[in-house]
Amino acid sequence: MATSATPPSLSFFSSSVFLTSSNQTPKLSSSIFRPNSVKTPAVKPLSLTSQLATLPVLSFTGEKISETQLELKSAPPETARAVVHRAIITDLQNKRRGTASTLTRGEVRGGGRKPYPQKKTGRARQGSIRTPLRPGGGVVFGPKPRDWSIKINRKEKRLAISTAIASAAINTIVVEDFGERFEKPRTKEFIEALKRWGIDPKEKSMFLMTEIPDNVRLSSRNIGTLKMLTPRTLNLFDILNADKVVLTPAAVDYLNERYGVDGYEGETEDEYEEEEGEEIEGTEAGENSDAKE
Repeated sequence: MATSATPPSLSFFSSSVFLTSSNQTPKLSSSIFRPNSVKTPAVKPLSLTSQLATLPVLSFTGEKISETQLELKSAPPETARAVVHRAIITDLQNKRRGTASTLTRGEVRGGGRKPYPQKKTGRARQGSIRTPLRPGGGVVFGPKPRDWSIKINRKEKRLAISTAIASAAINTIVVEDFGERFEKPRTKEFIEALKRWGIDPKEKSMFLMTEIPDNVRLSSRNIGTLKMLTPRTLNLFDILNADKVVLTPAAVDYLNERYGVDGYEGETEDEYEEEEGEEIEGTEAGENSDAKE
């Protein structure tokens, strides 16, 4: 009985970028004992690879008109999972406000007087009615305001994003600029366009555009499974969470320039700080409602 093949998933846990070859076998060290006098070799720098993907370019009517190439820098397979995992944990943890707070027995109201005498009552001795053992008492080891933010290197975060986009190339399409096609906001027309591009409106999709016209933004904001992002709001979580990724030709040029092999050349430290500030502002604008305590 023939079985139909399941479509590939965009999750980075099943992507080929994050999996090593099955033919590779771990190499065992020939010498187990290593005296202290023998110096260990210096650690080699992280080697980077270039992932070249050919993406179809579709028209607004859903017809294939040409092809384009997406060449991004990605981490080697043996370290790709760790790089992406570290970056996503950093993003999720930095969203936490850390404002949760409880009262200890010294901060809760009341309990200054001894409830009953120490002896001659037959009961257990109590010094306060606000002890943690009683209802209404203080909390032991409860949460207090704290800073959950952790640091990640800029190049490491950029490498994680480029690696995730490279792994999503199998489920990525390029659509010609369609901003002028929507003369007025209409969600029904946007859903019909998704179907022409082979995208199920019920599955999660992410659009990356350099500029989002108002009619496009208003036409797509009522679709709960769709995310409209710009280079300023591009983040790792939405890339990994999407089932389909849709790019525009201008977005492809931006990704090749920003996350390509030569993306780090010719940049100064001031440019790094400016880009980092823009990314933080873009993510904070849409994450205040989703912040955790």
